[in-house]
Amino acid sequence: MTDSPKDIWSQWLLHRRFGGNPEQMKKMFDSLYPVRDKVLSHVSLEKDETLLDVGCGDGLIAFGALEKFECQVIFSDISDDLLQHAESLAQKMNLQDRCRFVHASADDLSAFEDESIAAVITRSVLIYVSAKQKAFDEFYRVLKPGGQLSIFEPINRFGFPEPPDRFGGIDVTPVMDIVQKLRDLYDRLQPPDTDPMTDFDERDLLTQVEKAGFEEIHLEYQAAIAPFENTNWFELIRTAGNPKIPSLEEAMEQVLTPEEREKFIGYSRPRVESNKRSKRSAVAYLWAVK
Repeated sequence: MTDSPKDIWSQWLLHRRFGGNPEQMKKMFDSLYPVRDKVLSHVSLEKDETLLDVGCGDGLIAFGALEKFECQVIFSDISDDLLQHAESLAQKMNLQDRCRFVHASADDLSAFEDESIAAVITRSVLIYVSAKQKAFDEFYRVLKPGGQLSIFEPINRFGFPEPPDRFGGIDVTPVMDIVQKLRDLYDRLQPPDTDPMTDFDERDLLTQVEKAGFEEIHLEYQAAIAPFENTNWFELIRTAGNPKIPSLEEAMEQVLTPEEREKFIGYSRPRVESNKRSKRSAVAYLWAVK
């Protein structure tokens, strides 16, 4: 794998999403395995049929499919670094004969012929795709008649934008002027009304997959409001929420003065460590048959 600093996807998936902390990485994967299993539970493959993992990332679901089924798996992603990483893992696991690795984006699967794939899966991919309808059209096109689609997507619109007096689930009324600088930075990078991470909800997914031509469609929506589980201040500030934004620690360095950082940390850290914050989260599982 190359170490190109321009590949934000591999840098985030392999390092920045868990702050470089191995223990945090283990906790993260422990939380993702049930997601992987649920996505795969909605497809069924015969021996040598082909599954396409769109936006395969580090290969979490694709490798799960290789273990669950006697199928062929195509790893596709826009990151060459991640494809190289997955290919290296496949070789170490002696699975390379059942794998292909293809550079492709979700909304342009022209590398694949019409009706050539038995199942398409994605996890947390469409949140980075502006042309979601085009992506669903492509999924439909490459699937064989009777082919299966199974996806998982966070529904970020449920929790964002936060109320003006909240930041990271904390009541920040006493430090609103400082927090506004941080919020402005994140909003510039990902405008809440137009960024693909927040420009849709579960109903949009249902409408788009139906418009693509799928007739049998199922959607399961899960939402929760609960206390944050992570009360480790340093894990919190050193973990980037997604590939396109800085960690909180990086954001503070960028837009706050030393005095403002001291004041913000002095106020926020005790509230994080005493778990005085709540989280709104929602996800959707969608599966369909062509």
